[in-house]
Amino acid sequence: MKFLDRYIVRQFTTTALFALVAVLVVFIVIDAMEKLDDFIDRQAGWGIIAQYYLFFVPEIIKLIIPVAMLLASLFVTARLSTQNELTAMKSTGVSLYRIMVPFVIVALIVSALSVYFNGWVVPFANKKKFAIERTYLHKDVIMASGANIYVQDSPTRILSIGYFDDSRETASRVSIQDFDPRDPTVMAERVDAVSMSWDSTARAWILNNGTRRWFSDGNERMEQFQVQPAGRLHFNPDDLRKKQEKPDEMDYYSLKQFIQNQQRAGQDVAQWQVDFYSKISFPFATVIVVLFGVPFSSVKRRGGVGVQLGVSLLICFVYLILMKVTQVFGYNGDVNPLLTAWAANIFFLIGAVVVLLKVPK
Repeated sequence: MKFLDRYIVRQFTTTALFALVAVLVVFIVIDAMEKLDDFIDRQAGWGIIAQYYLFFVPEIIKLIIPVAMLLASLFVTARLSTQNELTAMKSTGVSLYRIMVPFVIVALIVSALSVYFNGWVVPFANKKKFAIERTYLHKDVIMASGANIYVQDSPTRILSIGYFDDSRETASRVSIQDFDPRDPTVMAERVDAVSMSWDSTARAWILNNGTRRWFSDGNERMEQFQVQPAGRLHFNPDDLRKKQEKPDEMDYYSLKQFIQNQQRAGQDVAQWQVDFYSKISFPFATVIVVLFGVPFSSVKRRGGVGVQLGVSLLICFVYLILMKVTQVFGYNGDVNPLLTAWAANIFFLIGAVVVLLKVPK
């Protein structure tokens, strides 16, 4: 069986790579036709455009790997069936389950590599791509140095920053408001400062030129200061930078830390949890589409390549629609985030099992 396994693996990987490159080229051409005028209007050179699509390639690959693997599994299995090679294998006592083994092993390897690729390579590339978009396409213009930033540092503490200078790690027009834990509508303490700087040695925030006020039983006590420690704040300059990043720009660890910080502040983190779990669940769609594609194509059907291509596109379209629909429920907190992230995979796994049970072995 080693020769047969090598033969199937060679056919499968070659077809998958061809499908991946073909879909990648089509994707880039269509996107370039849409954005090229915007780049030219903003006087972006060809070097900038090349960098943009270089950093865009990992995101595209992440999205189309399941499509390429599905196309490859359908085409290879259909060709084996059309040329009666599948029939010859079965006549020697080799079952469809055994024939699927090399397909599944390759899919598992691709899925494992995709977990790392999606978790670290894609966020790094996305960060570079978004920076070019913000500069030349004026898309999602949120710079690292931002204005009007609001942070809920804890369930009873809210902090507002008029402007944050990322290069100097300094915030200006700072207001820290603490509320009574027993009644969060009652303010217990407020600090207003001209600026707040980060002390990297002490790893703490320092307030400059401000006023601290305490409120108790309708009375107010006030104290002015020149320099004073801000007290225990649960964020640092990196957290302010990450607060302005998208989940697509964060690797696994950064996104996990960001979610923990938001939970500590009492924020609803359902949407970010869905995005975090999706980073892990989406790569395993590769295995599921292969489990679906191989048995589906093992039966001869009229229409040849055209039917296989149509089925592939339909399956991918339904998968993406199902994934987006379930995400909406997860974002709203109606469904558990972990279940939301894996829902599309679970449904298609059930479909794959049904197809596998129905086709001749």
